[in-house]
Amino acid sequence: MADPLDDIRQRDELLQILFWFRGEGLGDVVTPQDLVTFLGSDVETIHLRLERLAAEGYVVSTGGAVARYGLTEWGIKEGGRRFADEFAGLTAQAHGECNNPNCSCQTDGPAACAARSAHAHRP
Repeated sequence: MADPLDDIRQRDELLQILFWFRGEGLGDVVTPQDLVTFLGSDVETIHLRLERLAAEGYVVSTGGAVARYGLTEWGIKEGGRRFADEFAGLTAQAHGECNNPNCSCQTDGPAACAARSAHAHRP
Protein backbone atom coordinates (compact mmCIF):
# COMPACT_ATOMS: atom_id res chain seq x y z
CA MET A 1 0.00 0.00 0.00
CA ALA A 2 1.36 3.41 -0.97
CA ASP A 3 2.01 6.04 1.66
CA PRO A 4 -0.89 8.53 1.45
CA LEU A 5 1.56 11.39 1.97
CA ASP A 6 3.52 10.51 -1.18
CA ASP A 7 1.32 12.72 -3.37
CA ILE A 8 1.90 15.69 -1.09
CA ARG A 9 5.65 15.09 -0.93
CA GLN A 10 5.88 14.72 -4.71
CA ARG A 11 3.83 17.86 -5.28
CA ASP A 12 5.97 19.86 -2.88
CA GLU A 13 9.20 18.56 -4.39
CA LEU A 14 8.12 19.39 -7.94
CA LEU A 15 6.94 22.87 -6.96
CA GLN A 16 10.24 23.55 -5.22
CA ILE A 17 12.28 22.38 -8.21
CA LEU A 18 10.22 24.40 -10.69
CA PHE A 19 10.52 27.47 -8.46
CA TRP A 20 14.28 26.94 -8.16
CA PHE A 21 14.62 26.56 -11.95
CA ARG A 22 12.93 29.95 -12.41
CA GLY A 23 15.06 31.62 -9.77
CA GLU A 24 18.32 30.29 -11.18
CA GLY A 25 17.38 31.29 -14.72
CA LEU A 26 17.32 27.66 -15.88
CA GLY A 27 13.91 28.07 -17.44
CA ASP A 28 10.39 29.19 -16.77
CA VAL A 29 9.12 26.23 -18.78
CA VAL A 30 10.50 22.68 -18.51
CA THR A 31 9.95 19.25 -19.97
CA PRO A 32 9.64 16.12 -17.83
CA GLN A 33 13.05 15.08 -19.20
CA ASP A 34 14.59 18.23 -17.68
CA LEU A 35 13.59 16.99 -14.23
CA VAL A 36 14.76 13.37 -14.39
CA THR A 37 18.14 14.07 -12.78
CA PHE A 38 16.56 15.97 -9.88
CA LEU A 39 13.75 13.53 -9.13
CA GLY A 40 15.29 10.13 -9.86
CA SER A 41 12.08 9.09 -11.61
CA ASP A 42 11.37 8.12 -15.18
CA VAL A 43 9.99 10.61 -17.70
CA GLU A 44 6.51 9.09 -17.76
CA THR A 45 6.11 9.26 -13.97
CA ILE A 46 7.25 12.89 -13.94
CA HIS A 47 4.89 13.67 -16.82
CA LEU A 48 1.96 12.19 -14.86
CA ARG A 49 2.91 14.19 -11.76
CA LEU A 50 3.10 17.40 -13.80
CA GLU A 51 -0.28 16.65 -15.35
CA ARG A 52 -1.70 16.28 -11.84
CA LEU A 53 -0.18 19.66 -10.91
CA ALA A 54 -1.79 21.13 -14.03
CA ALA A 55 -5.17 19.74 -13.01
CA GLU A 56 -4.71 21.29 -9.56
CA GLY A 57 -3.82 24.69 -11.05
CA TYR A 58 -0.14 24.87 -10.05
CA VAL A 59 1.28 24.58 -13.58
CA VAL A 60 0.16 25.05 -17.16
CA SER A 61 1.11 22.86 -20.06
CA THR A 62 2.14 24.27 -23.41
CA GLY A 63 1.07 21.06 -25.10
CA GLY A 64 2.77 20.13 -28.37
CA ALA A 65 4.75 17.05 -29.32
CA VAL A 66 6.86 17.41 -26.16
CA ALA A 67 4.83 18.81 -23.30
CA ARG A 68 6.39 21.74 -21.46
CA TYR A 69 5.22 22.98 -18.11
CA GLY A 70 5.46 26.33 -16.37
CA LEU A 71 4.28 27.54 -13.00
CA THR A 72 1.07 29.54 -12.78
CA GLU A 73 0.95 32.58 -10.48
CA TRP A 74 -0.50 30.27 -7.82
CA GLY A 75 2.30 27.75 -8.49
CA ILE A 76 4.96 30.45 -8.14
CA LYS A 77 3.50 31.54 -4.81
CA GLU A 78 3.18 28.01 -3.46
CA GLY A 79 6.53 26.86 -4.87
CA GLY A 80 8.24 29.86 -3.32
CA ARG A 81 6.64 29.24 0.05
CA ARG A 82 7.61 25.58 0.04
CA PHE A 83 11.14 26.39 -1.13
CA ALA A 84 11.55 29.00 1.62
CA ASP A 85 10.25 26.58 4.27
CA GLU A 86 12.50 23.74 3.09
CA PHE A 87 15.68 25.79 2.97
CA ALA A 88 15.04 28.30 5.78
CA GLY A 89 17.91 26.93 7.83
CA LEU A 90 20.32 27.44 4.95
CA THR A 91 19.10 30.79 3.68
CA ALA A 92 18.31 32.63 6.90
CA GLN A 93 20.66 35.21 8.30
CA ALA A 94 23.10 33.66 10.74
CA HIS A 95 23.61 34.91 14.28
CA GLY A 96 25.86 37.93 14.32
CA GLU A 97 25.56 38.71 10.59
CA CYS A 98 23.50 41.81 11.24
CA ASN A 99 25.62 44.96 11.46
CA ASN A 100 23.16 46.81 13.71
CA PRO A 101 24.68 46.92 17.23
CA ASN A 102 21.18 47.27 18.76
CA CYS A 103 19.71 44.21 17.03
CA SER A 104 18.88 41.21 19.22
CA CYS A 105 21.23 39.06 17.17
CA GLN A 106 24.02 41.29 18.51
CA THR A 107 22.70 42.04 22.03
CA ASP A 108 21.33 38.62 23.03
CA GLY A 109 24.57 36.80 22.27
CA PRO A 110 24.60 32.99 22.26
CA ALA A 111 21.09 32.89 23.72
CA ALA A 112 19.71 34.10 20.39
CA CYS A 113 21.45 31.22 18.63
CA ALA A 114 20.45 28.66 21.25
CA ALA A 115 16.79 29.63 20.96
CA ARG A 116 17.02 29.31 17.18
CA SER A 117 14.05 31.60 16.92
CA ALA A 118 13.52 34.19 14.25
CA HIS A 119 13.89 37.76 15.37
CA ALA A 120 13.10 41.13 13.89
CA HIS A 121 16.15 43.18 13.08
CA ARG A 122 15.80 46.44 14.92
CA PRO A 123 16.68 49.72 13.22
